[in-house]
Amino acid sequence: MDASHTQALYSLTLAQPQVTQDRRFYRWVKGLADWIIAAVLLIVLTPVMLVIAIAVKVTSPGPALLVQERVGKGGRVFSFLKFRSMYNHTDHSADQNFARDYINGKHRSISGSGVFKPANDKRVTPVGGVLRKTSLDELPQFLNVLTGDMSLIGPRPYMPYEVGVYKPWHFRRLEVPPGITGLAQIRGRSSLAFKDIVKIDIEYIERRSLKLDLEILLKTLPVVLSGRGAK
Repeated sequence: MDASHTQALYSLTLAQPQVTQDRRFYRWVKGLADWIIAAVLLIVLTPVMLVIAIAVKVTSPGPALLVQERVGKGGRVFSFLKFRSMYNHTDHSADQNFARDYINGKHRSISGSGVFKPANDKRVTPVGGVLRKTSLDELPQFLNVLTGDMSLIGPRPYMPYEVGVYKPWHFRRLEVPPGITGLAQIRGRSSLAFKDIVKIDIEYIERRSLKLDLEILLKTLPVVLSGRGAK
């Protein structure tokens, strides 16, 4: 699915913004805060990211950085960055089938773990497993925040083939820029069914404020450190 198709899907839904309050000041402050925080963190975390990149490269062939197409605000497709956590040139057809079933509510959590992700995925490298558990694979997304494709706080971005099976009400997730973390991430992450994630994302869109964003940021670190809902 190409970029024009995802934008057309969005425009054809009833997902036009339903919150009419003037949020210009909020958007301006949030945009400035996103840029400053992302820039500072990239500078501070550069040594950590270099170590991660080297660890990924020396433990499995392939690039350290993975570039994927994801769908952002208004259905616009952008280049999403993360550290590679799988062996290079792996087959992703199973992921696509799993994701479509998950969005359509046809998947239960795996192995009684309460996590909606494939179990014991042999395609994940040993280093990649650690990166996923600690969410360190997400660090390059601060670059996405600097370019304006993402925000620190917002709904997580999904791939075009996933958006292609959205129900009309799911498209409300695309009313705001996607985030590195969000309300759904501090409430359960991968332990949530997709319909529950969408409900939480819509709740965030309707309630979003600087206070709520700060609360989410402060609650993200304990969730990440605990590894709750990660896989």
